[in-house]
Amino acid sequence: EGFIYADADNGLHGNSVYFDVVSVGATINVMIAAVLAKGKTVIDNAAREPHIVDLANFFNTCGAKITGAGTSVIKIQGVEKLHGCTYAIIPDMIEAGTYMAAVAAAGGKINVKGIIPKHMESVSAKLEEMGMTVTEYDDSITIAKTKELKKIHIKTLPYPGFPTDMHPQLTAVLVCARGESKVSEGVWENRFRYVDELLKMGADIRVEGSSARIIGVGSLEGATVKAVDLRGGAAMIIAALAAKGETVITDIMSIERGYDDIVGKLTKLGASIRIEND
Repeated sequence: EGFIYADADNGLHGNSVYFDVVSVGATINVMIAAVLAKGKTVIDNAAREPHIVDLANFFNTCGAKITGAGTSVIKIQGVEKLHGCTYAIIPDMIEAGTYMAAVAAAGGKINVKGIIPKHMESVSAKLEEMGMTVTEYDDSITIAKTKELKKIHIKTLPYPGFPTDMHPQLTAVLVCARGESKVSEGVWENRFRYVDELLKMGADIRVEGSSARIIGVGSLEGATVKAVDLRGGAAMIIAALAAKGETVITDIMSIERGYDDIVGKLTKLGASIRIEND
């Protein structure tokens, strides 16, 4: 009924795991399972994102034995138990990128604080290519919209390439850009589910296999749309900020799963946004 129930009556044991497709979530879940499993686990074709490295560093600080994080092969020697520690988690580069995309769509100028600009390089580069002004500091980025957005081409790739988790948000921006843009998905084949929702708002998007052609329409119209998943939901918010009129987004649980107080933060930036319980 939509849930998976898993049991390991005799505990977990180490093994070799190979991913046909690079996946951050899958890599993280196997790492979590393997830390206390008996024996050695080897993950081949593992994700290399900064938060994979951060998770390994956290676990190792707690007594785990993980090597290779940040490469395509991660090795984990299971331990009997972990101990507590004090640890500072790295900033969320996708959350930061989402606010940067919101400025590109809606206009204005913001400073995103408490981030690692190097982690944002692929996103910043594409926004600059579109015509945004991006200024990097030690632990923050200022982004401003000063002119009309231009068409670009995006292809998502495993880190350090352009992240698939920023694909829907940038598509919502490209709908407002001038000319025909193209977004090619090289990581997750089900990423385009959000497109039907953007079409309800007047977007001109045609999906062809693993790519989408986006014709800039200048502006969108408010509509009732659905957050089909976490990043698709973020794209709906971005599109709504740029659209004329009111937009209602349903099924927002997936958005709240991945963004801490996104409504409060956008309200402080001047957005007219609220949560309504129906």
